[in-house]
Amino acid sequence: MEVGRKLRRDARAILKAAIQAASPADAVKRELARRRDLDRYQRIFVVGAGKASGTMARSTEQFLGRRLTAGRVIVKEGDKARCRRIILHSAAHPVPNEAGQSGASQIAQLVASAGPRDLVICLISGGASALMPLPAPGISLAAKQETTSLLLACGATIHEMNAVRKHLSAIKGGRLAAMAAPAAVLSLILSDVIGDPLDVIGSGPTAPDSSTFATALAVLNRYAIRSRVAPEVLQLLERGIAETPKPADPLFARVQNVIIGSNQQSLNAAAAHAKLLGYRTLILSSTVEGETRDVAGVHAAIARQIRSTGQPVRPPACIISGGETTVTLRGSGCGGRNQEFALAAAIAVSGLPGVLILSAGTDGTDGPTTAAGAVADGHTLARSSMDAAKALANNDSHTFFAPSPDLIVTGPTGTNVMDLHLILVA
Repeated sequence: MEVGRKLRRDARAILKAAIQAASPADAVKRELARRRDLDRYQRIFVVGAGKASGTMARSTEQFLGRRLTAGRVIVKEGDKARCRRIILHSAAHPVPNEAGQSGASQIAQLVASAGPRDLVICLISGGASALMPLPAPGISLAAKQETTSLLLACGATIHEMNAVRKHLSAIKGGRLAAMAAPAAVLSLILSDVIGDPLDVIGSGPTAPDSSTFATALAVLNRYAIRSRVAPEVLQLLERGIAETPKPADPLFARVQNVIIGSNQQSLNAAAAHAKLLGYRTLILSSTVEGETRDVAGVHAAIARQIRSTGQPVRPPACIISGGETTVTLRGSGCGGRNQEFALAAAIAVSGLPGVLILSAGTDGTDGPTTAAGAVADGHTLARSSMDAAKALANNDSHTFFAPSPDLIVTGPTGTNVMDLHLILVA
């Protein structure tokens, strides 16, 4: 039992190091300090949205001081960030709400007032797609909410979801940059998407869009939800009028999009801390994706291999991976992809001694719950009164872990660089 307690302490310490390394406050200040031309702008506006945007806004405000003219940023409900001059709007995630639409409308008005001698600093992090909803003409917020819920439930990837959301929006897919023109635009972006694609993170409000209306329709067809979306949504996508701005559009001549933080930074920090704790450490990948329970099964198989053969790393071992997996909803339970990862892993390593698997979101939230994720070991199933297989089948991982100390609750972390998965073998 002492081994299990040590593994838990170490896993949480490694997770903490990974989250700290992705601090957007430090990253924002470093990037702005590199800019030697800020004083030449007549006015500087700050806008943005995302799970980490409150922290980013506070840091930007502190750096700019009196050079800041005005700002509006949309944060997730429960965000504790406070600003003096930048107005923070609180909105819902992952399904957008009226508060988000109101904030997005005011952001649009603010950037539209910028002129050729002004600078718009846009702060974008994961979650911006839901937090900054501004439906395209003819699309109601209710239709966007319904479409978002369908995409979340069917197991669509973030690339696929955002291809649809961009084409139902008046502000995403480069359209925020178009609103700001002819002002200069500097977007500081915290990546929560594998490969750091600028047009996918937060649905790329200031980036050229590589997707099209045809791409969006193909997503609806692929997941058999074309007949289930609202008629107004289908009509807009089928008409395909007013495509999103593409890379050759001259409006991007005065737009800079800069990645200031990513999952790889967190993995490197996790590996460094694991080594300090005495583990032989290996980073698998920062691009892990796929169905959550399947990816968890692969991680459990690696744990078993280390336990039985010492491959690919001899114990004490720490295997680290990151990315963003997908949950296909089959039941009506409560959970998130990281808790489901831990539950699937718990089933796969049941009875295996000296092994712990952790999965957590670096933003401190996991699905519609207050947890960031969970840990699992060979005794997880034995400690619970619930049937783990039934809980997994019902997507009810949060209910399974909630009574136990295996649930990871950090509260909002102020950052968001996808998920962290750990395998520890004593």
